[in-house]
Amino acid sequence: MIGSLLKPELAELIRQRSFNQLREILCEFPAPDIAEIFTDLRPDDEAVLLRILPRNLAAEVFEHLSVEDQEQMLQALGSEQVAQILNDIAPDDRTALLEELPSAATQKLLNLLSPAERKIATDLLGYPKSSIGRRMTPEYVAIKQNWNAGEVLAQLRREPDKRNSMNQLYVVDDQGRLVDYVRLRNLVVADPQTPVTELLENQNLALRATDDQETAIAAFKKYDVTMLPVADSKAVLVGVITVDDVLDLAEKEATEDIQKLGGMEALDAPYLKIGLFSMIQKRAGWLAVLFVGEMFTATAMGYFEDEIAKAVVLALFVPLIISSGGNSGSQATSLIIRALAVRDISLGDWWRVMKRELVAGCALGCVLASIALMRILLWPHKEQVYGPHYGLVAVTVACSLVGVVLFGSVAGSMLPFILRRLGFDPAAASAPFVATLVDVTGLVIYFSIAYQILHGTLL
Repeated sequence: MIGSLLKPELAELIRQRSFNQLREILCEFPAPDIAEIFTDLRPDDEAVLLRILPRNLAAEVFEHLSVEDQEQMLQALGSEQVAQILNDIAPDDRTALLEELPSAATQKLLNLLSPAERKIATDLLGYPKSSIGRRMTPEYVAIKQNWNAGEVLAQLRREPDKRNSMNQLYVVDDQGRLVDYVRLRNLVVADPQTPVTELLENQNLALRATDDQETAIAAFKKYDVTMLPVADSKAVLVGVITVDDVLDLAEKEATEDIQKLGGMEALDAPYLKIGLFSMIQKRAGWLAVLFVGEMFTATAMGYFEDEIAKAVVLALFVPLIISSGGNSGSQATSLIIRALAVRDISLGDWWRVMKRELVAGCALGCVLASIALMRILLWPHKEQVYGPHYGLVAVTVACSLVGVVLFGSVAGSMLPFILRRLGFDPAAASAPFVATLVDVTGLVIYFSIAYQILHGTLL
């Protein structure tokens, strides 16, 4: 809201080259609001605004921009300004930017860093992609377990650049292995001679740097903390990951899962930022697969064309049958994918899930079957619409709905388990994919039941 009101005024001030006035206006706002103001401005205008901000504020604003905006900003800035920003921004935010760039561009930017920052950047980029190591920051405060409170406070005064991570102080042994942590609030009110060992929280919680980033999301949810330490394979403390990074990860993971549930590949950028051709590529593959799958529906219809010709009334209920099965399957697969993602269930729970879905599928099918029975049996002029055997048609539709909804529920719930067992992303069991599968099987169930019930009458 603030950004939309100020953008025209800022653009005019940029055109007039009123840099002092621009600086005064922008410095009145916190960094997140300034980043919002930057959104949708031309990259050249963004670069102008960033140059006139104080150095620390400019780095903070840059951290709050999207990766796509950061890339455009780097192209619009000169090498000196780029080097200044990259050296000043937080290591974890810098890693998030560098890992999205082509290797040649990443190497070029790494060469602009100071030796100390370049080592930090290369160390973080050395961890596997999508690992916790890529999202941690080495800016933490480590203290010795043989210190007292006064010595710790003196150490904090010598490390003012780490003030953002001072709320939790990590106690390490002589080899740098994590022992425990101390809360700053307990340390400040303690007597200066109080040993650190008397202030320990007795909670040795730590993430592994090589673990998947989803592990961090689950850990923050479980322990309800704002920061967690990260250790290597030898339990040596190497960094911390903070809640703001975890929130970004959670949003990214949720976005990818939602997009995959829609029957497409996850986008690499926001909707309006990604190229049109790239978006078409992301969507075309799954659409083609689903289209080929729907061809089997036409094949199934062709297989039962004799039955349809003898009882045209059956064709009236084809959309009803297959859509009900697809909807139930989509519901089930969405529930299970999300439950797997938030770890409400595990692969070992597949049998419990199947039993629940067998019961739920039957119940849901009976609900829809009851509605279908009332629709047919209570409809005025039912004999003219559905023929003299309308009662058998009603039973056929009702039984078919129970069978199709039951199959859709079971298939939709089991596909994510199968994909996870095979090492694939369960979100790939998208709702459209399940719906396509149930369309084909739904027709087979429908006409098979119709043949059994209507054989000797309509068929």
